[in-house]
Amino acid sequence: MTTTTSSVHAPAVRRLTAKGEATRARIVEAASALVFAHGVTRTGVEDVQREAGVSASQLYHYFGDKQTLMRAVIAHQTTAVLAAQQPELDALDTFEALERWRDRLVALQRSRHCVGGCPIGSIAAEIADDDPEARADLVAGFEQWEAPLRSGLTTMRERGLLADDADPDRLALALLAALQGGLLLTQTRRTTVPLETALDAVIELIRGYAA
Repeated sequence: MTTTTSSVHAPAVRRLTAKGEATRARIVEAASALVFAHGVTRTGVEDVQREAGVSASQLYHYFGDKQTLMRAVIAHQTTAVLAAQQPELDALDTFEALERWRDRLVALQRSRHCVGGCPIGSIAAEIADDDPEARADLVAGFEQWEAPLRSGLTTMRERGLLADDADPDRLALALLAALQGGLLLTQTRRTTVPLETALDAVIELIRGYAA
């Protein structure tokens, strides 16, 4: 199974000055923090204005409506989520590397006291059914996350660490699905045990393909 990987792009914006870029970035960062803490529905435009320290006219100068702003938040959160997993995420080419990545994810949740869940997944739960454009951005974001998992597993198979019948596409998807489910239960139960259990189960499955 071959999966095409897309990049998440915020809606195109006109060329901005350095000051304009900084203002726009401040708005997106403020909106991202509010959405992570309170969700899309409970984050109003006025809340973002207040948090970013901008006027309504400034906010609407960069984002025509809340939907456009939320798409920029998705792009921002995707970049942040992937960056938080580095350098492990881009080097998943041994069993030990998979374990290090797993440990980083667990440590991240512990540092957040298991609050918030997945910044991308929580947005998906709220708006994927109602906003086709945002859903497409979310799909692309998850594909960006899945791609390095697939790449690392493919490298392991090419090096002979995994048997020829190991399917990197399906195993990468299983890892991502386990991660999302584990994050949700970790958020709900306020313990990293669900995340640890879910990831350990799939990593053990992958070890079953050891050549």
